[in-house]
Amino acid sequence: MPAPFHLAIPVHDLGAARAFYGRQFGCPEGRSSAEWVDFDFFGHQLVTHLDPTRRALHFNEVDGKDVPVPHFGVVLDWEDWHELAARLRDGGTRFVIEPGIRFRGEVGEQATFFLHDPSGNALEFKAFKDPARLFAK
Repeated sequence: MPAPFHLAIPVHDLGAARAFYGRQFGCPEGRSSAEWVDFDFFGHQLVTHLDPTRRALHFNEVDGKDVPVPHFGVVLDWEDWHELAARLRDGGTRFVIEPGIRFRGEVGEQATFFLHDPSGNALEFKAFKDPARLFAK
């Protein structure tokens, strides 16, 4: 695995962040204070910081879908992506973009879905049948 990234994002409520990242996604909690919480986000350090001034998202069209900007996420193994998508769907998750295949038949073909955390941060989870295609043109 490459070096883990560190990402700090704004949230409106740490309890909601704990429920979403900790309970819904099973991300172990690390250090915390009254104003921030660290999570092990699939091997990466995600820090949720209180910020009551959340701003609206922008959207760009990608393969016929309105993709929220900014967004972040992880690239999972093909099978893990399908298991997570099924678990979230079965749990009643509201998706911004439903689980599906994007760029079908093209070099960048990938499984992907988007959702928002409780503070409106957009997340994308994707997978490639051939992981070597991640940066292919």
